[in-house]
Amino acid sequence: MPRLFYRLAAAIAAAAAVTASLAAQSQVSYKYMRIGNAADVAVTPHPGYALMGGGSDLDEAFQWLCDRAPGGDFLILRAHGTDAYNAYVQGLCKLNSVATLLLPSREAANDPIAARIISRASVIFIAGGDQANYINFWMGTPVQSALNDAIRRGIPIGGTSAGLAVMGEWVYSAQGDKPDDKDLDSKTVLADPFHPRVTLVRGFLAIPALENILTDSHFVKRGRMGRLIGFLARLNAEDKRPFDERRTGIRGIGIDERTAILLKPDGTGTVVGQGSAYLVQITGESVLARGKPLTEHEVRVQKLVADDTVDLHAWQGGKARFVMSVENGALVPPQRSGTYP
Repeated sequence: MPRLFYRLAAAIAAAAAVTASLAAQSQVSYKYMRIGNAADVAVTPHPGYALMGGGSDLDEAFQWLCDRAPGGDFLILRAHGTDAYNAYVQGLCKLNSVATLLLPSREAANDPIAARIISRASVIFIAGGDQANYINFWMGTPVQSALNDAIRRGIPIGGTSAGLAVMGEWVYSAQGDKPDDKDLDSKTVLADPFHPRVTLVRGFLAIPALENILTDSHFVKRGRMGRLIGFLARLNAEDKRPFDERRTGIRGIGIDERTAILLKPDGTGTVVGQGSAYLVQITGESVLARGKPLTEHEVRVQKLVADDTVDLHAWQGGKARFVMSVENGALVPPQRSGTYP
């Protein structure tokens, strides 16, 4: 009886171990949620980039993305969140499918299935959230490689808020932020462009039209002109590339909420939405040192509104042009009445 009991116990333990092992193998670190047809379809996409400034979603920008791969498979990428975009996009566009892929860790981004899902998408959209997660979790993984391969293949790509922040060659990565930190404001950056929270990385995405560019969102609502100028002053001061590689220096694009630049691969595009977009370039002398406020003698800004056209290679757009500066950490002229200048 004891011997039979021990054999039975051993068998139960072995079965439990096998069950636990199978359960562990069946668990995945990513989450994939899809509506529409289960099988992907082959379509011919037309490359383009929807640069969205955040806030409430802009129908025109999503429709433009859909129209660049009609009837295809639309993929939303997030680090955290829900599949709420699925029904929204499906309601706007005639697509084969809409899916959300959550990649909340490096383990998830290293899963070959995640990269395979990205490789089959006809359109890709990077949602808002925290760009530190995109850099910490996805950079240097097969997911980053799959995204850049999609760009090379001409897959249309969009991003809003944090998704916009990672589309330029240069990225404010927010990796220096702590969980309870408030939004990094212009006052903090202009007081010291080398502040520990000013974390800047290069080369997450390789979109040719956005080379030498840093993108920022929620622009006027969160008063981000000053911080963008601080980012650019620091980047240009630290840029050690040969002059022929730097060309015109590192420049910035700031986009308001419910506003987007719909960009073709050649760098030309159109502004849609309710707010403005800003092309920002430092053309004067910068005076900056670690721990000290910035002085920036000349910053040339071009302001674009809905229906204005833009040419990023020529760095021209809109009709409104003005010059700003920073004097001992203070933006001149300061933001007034919810707009610049």
